[in-house]
Amino acid sequence: MSVHDYSVATAEGETKSLGDYAGQTLLIVNVASKCGLTPQYTGLEAMQQSLGAKGLQVLGFPSNQFGAQEPGSNEEIQQFCSTTYGVSFPVFAKVDVNGDEADPLYGYLRTEAPGDGETDDIPWNFTKFLVGPDGTVIKRFGPRETPEEITDEVAAAL
Repeated sequence: MSVHDYSVATAEGETKSLGDYAGQTLLIVNVASKCGLTPQYTGLEAMQQSLGAKGLQVLGFPSNQFGAQEPGSNEEIQQFCSTTYGVSFPVFAKVDVNGDEADPLYGYLRTEAPGDGETDDIPWNFTKFLVGPDGTVIKRFGPRETPEEITDEVAAAL
């Protein structure tokens, strides 16, 4: 198994195979619009702009599981990301990242790169997973590790 074996729902309700990203390094992030960490969108977009031509693709997955900080519809989330942060990378349909209803992709990511505690659960919004061009999970970054702090490590994976 690899990340490329999973399909996810787009914000428009279509299915997207992550196999379409084979050969690219991915940074998969669970995002939220009303979180204290939401300004990380700026750094994620800057990373996409600076490293995209070298093979990076940032992928955003909204989740409302942490303090109900992503209450909007998929359409509202898309509007917010575009208008407020000028996001050009894909932001998919809202998902659960923990629990029985977690998207299968997130179950896989959590297993491949467990957290630092007694659980593999995602602790908060803006947890980031670095995935190699072959679809293997390289590393998990915590919510408070900003895009600016991890850019060199992400660039090294390209």
